[in-house]
Amino acid sequence: MTPTAAILARPFSTRVASRAADRGAVPLADPTTVPVRDPHLPPWPGEVVTSGGVTMHVRETPGPDGTPAVYVHGLSGSATNWTDLAALLATRAAGTAVDLPGFGLSRPLASRDYTPDGHADALLCFLAGRGRPVHLLGNSLGGAVALSVAARRPELVATLTLVSPAMPDLRPDPRRMSDPRLALAMVPRLGARARAELAAMDPWTRAEQVVRICFGDPTAVPPHRLAEAAAEIAARGQLDWAGEAVERSGRALVTSWLRGGSWSMAARVQAPTLVVWGERDRLVSPRLARRTTALLRHSRLLMLPRVGHVAQIEAPEQVAAAVAGMWDAVAAERWEDPATR
Repeated sequence: MTPTAAILARPFSTRVASRAADRGAVPLADPTTVPVRDPHLPPWPGEVVTSGGVTMHVRETPGPDGTPAVYVHGLSGSATNWTDLAALLATRAAGTAVDLPGFGLSRPLASRDYTPDGHADALLCFLAGRGRPVHLLGNSLGGAVALSVAARRPELVATLTLVSPAMPDLRPDPRRMSDPRLALAMVPRLGARARAELAAMDPWTRAEQVVRICFGDPTAVPPHRLAEAAAEIAARGQLDWAGEAVERSGRALVTSWLRGGSWSMAARVQAPTLVVWGERDRLVSPRLARRTTALLRHSRLLMLPRVGHVAQIEAPEQVAAAVAGMWDAVAAERWEDPATR
């Protein structure tokens, strides 16, 4: 076999992984320029904001003038998922953490469109209404939404950070579910009993389940953060649309995976991009990290050992150093410089 034929014979995933590995290490910010994390910091104040014809509940983090940061949560998450990271980056950028329509304290849109494209439509209209490019950060479903916005409206996105983005991952692995009844609950009609049982579960137990599936080390979550999560779950349980939003968004996400749309979107992104993945991610396989990074033309990958699906919550200092490092490198026009690799 000729050398050329040997290269062509390699699986596509192997080739793109090699390209991702060639891009080098992520430049990290000087730690003295990142604030010390306050582990007892409460969620940032929230308000309902209308922009670009879209109304969402958001939590604002004060910061300097310049390019602001916008944070987008994952499935079953909310703006509070970004409390710590937004604080650590507040010396560099003011922040807006959004509750996607139907999540957190945001009411659903009239269209009840819970597809990834529907969420992306809402977010890009919201951002366009504000009239300035942003540093866009997304986790899980929020990562897929942010990816779509960056691909479709590049003028809105100065930089992109994807934390375990929900790239197509159809592994039939029951360990990915915090409760085995979740699979049955997704089935129309037949899942009614499972949905009722899950809804009747007390908020503390549900919070513990989320931590077990999302964190690489569930024991590292302090009791006061678990209590905050349980209180938020209890509050959402009082909202008529909460269950519908999670169920329909989850189903639509899996449907989008069958079409593989996120892969083609990734190839269209022009913004400098940081990809962050936890090596203990149970929900979206870490094996997808290098393929994702390779498809994003101006990207670097940060793999975090002993970290799970929500690195911005579990390892906020490490994520902040990498995000700030990217912002600094982009501002100095060194993100593409081999000297920073």
